[in-house]
Amino acid sequence: MTPVLPPVAPQIINDLPTGLQFLDRIPLASPQKAQREIDSFLDGLLLIKNPPDFHLELLEHARLPLCFIEEESARHYINKPVPLSRTEDQLLARNVATWRKVAEAYARCLRSGTMRRGDELTREREALILHRCIYYRGQAIYEHHRARRELPPGYWLELHDFFAKAEARGVETLPVPDALDALDRSSHCTAAYVGLLLTDLAGPYSLSIRNQGLVRRWSGNWSPLVLLRSACPGEDLPAFVIDLGQDCGLRPSAECLQMETLRRMDTSRLTLRLREVRQQLRQKTPPAELGLGEDCTSGQCKRLLDHLNSPWSQVRAPRRLRRRPASGLAMLCTGFDAMHYHVSNQLFNPPDKDHFRTLRDVEALHAFGETVENNHKLKSREELLGFSADAWEVVNESANGFRLIRSLDGKKMAHGQLLAICPHEGERILLAKATWLMQERGGGLIAGVEALPGIPTAVAARPLTQTATQSEAYSRAFLLPAVPVIGTEETLIVPPGWFRQRRVVEVRNGSLWRVELQRVIDDGPDFERISFIRVNGKNGA
Repeated sequence: MTPVLPPVAPQIINDLPTGLQFLDRIPLASPQKAQREIDSFLDGLLLIKNPPDFHLELLEHARLPLCFIEEESARHYINKPVPLSRTEDQLLARNVATWRKVAEAYARCLRSGTMRRGDELTREREALILHRCIYYRGQAIYEHHRARRELPPGYWLELHDFFAKAEARGVETLPVPDALDALDRSSHCTAAYVGLLLTDLAGPYSLSIRNQGLVRRWSGNWSPLVLLRSACPGEDLPAFVIDLGQDCGLRPSAECLQMETLRRMDTSRLTLRLREVRQQLRQKTPPAELGLGEDCTSGQCKRLLDHLNSPWSQVRAPRRLRRRPASGLAMLCTGFDAMHYHVSNQLFNPPDKDHFRTLRDVEALHAFGETVENNHKLKSREELLGFSADAWEVVNESANGFRLIRSLDGKKMAHGQLLAICPHEGERILLAKATWLMQERGGGLIAGVEALPGIPTAVAARPLTQTATQSEAYSRAFLLPAVPVIGTEETLIVPPGWFRQRRVVEVRNGSLWRVELQRVIDDGPDFERISFIRVNGKNGA
């Protein structure tokens, strides 16, 4: 990755035509240079304590190129394993700083005192400025969600403060134009604020980047359906409220004492809309016709809407499985090679000896052979091959998962990634999936992992073609048994991209099986978990 370029001197803009020309010349085809130019432009605006009116026009003109530049830069760190690399981390910090600069530049337009009180045009400008302040402060929050980074202190307080200013001026629902809206719809301060609250309620650290994007789109579309109002003394509060004096989004009302800073969020119309959309999806209405987007399937939308139904209806969904505090260390490893090694307790030796082995396999077999003589040799082998496991501290656990924390040291982890974990109280290794992932401000990782049902067996597998001589080489795979108690069927875990409807796969584990793939039960960035039926009997190896 190209190193981050150093900043350039602030660009001082003294008049509107000069500023417009500068913005129009920004080299969008060169994102790194464009980033430096837009930062130079913003730094120049911030040097002027009392900005003239044309600064607001320049900021509005910069919205589209700014959005493009920041999105191009974000491609380098979103959907990446954490912790981020040094360059990725620098790009994240720069993007967040840029969003905050834009919000501050708008806020200075509000504080400059150049707008007279009382006339309608001034109220419209106040509404526009405060909408932009909320939007761009929200962008800084959203950037942390996409990078799976814990928010710094004060981010929500800043956002609450801008919304409180809109309320105090009586412009919180005054319509403002929004050039970034794909359908050219107007917005208002409350809608922008509620959109961020809904995004936070969705649990962004538990969502894939794709689903984060869908949640952001839908929250923007449906936030006008949500009403906000002040809480009245003596009235019964809903389960969750917004406290403008607290550095967080919605929180349990039982934890809030200062009535004057509380806001109720009425999501009844949103709940009705969710019910309607889910019903129409069940009736085979395409997602695009429902305003969900043309880049998502009905199945994806159904699963995500099911996930959103409880939080967006502000209903505290009961946990399927009770969590309990725990302590101790769990050993965890990632990567098919390492997981297969730990589950099988031996090096992978493909049944098709004539097929090409990877260089790592050849070196490993030459160095270690096929057996383990003692624990010291096992540890040395793991370290040499990069198969060593990381130690994570167990915070709490349930019947099918764990909440874990770890320092900065250790391997990177991606959301949705397949893991092999040896629980702190067990000797058997389980397969699991990272379902919640965030990097703390201090650099450590917090992960929620869900154990896959059943004790895994390490196997060799290969997809078959019509011509046996052209069959692919054997690859590492895992077999999970059926668990009738919880209603799960026997499944095969293979690398991503293997699934084809009714594809025949050969599986070896001392015996030879042939199975026909049926459907994908679960997947992630590095695996597919697939149900199957056996298409022949059990043959000798």
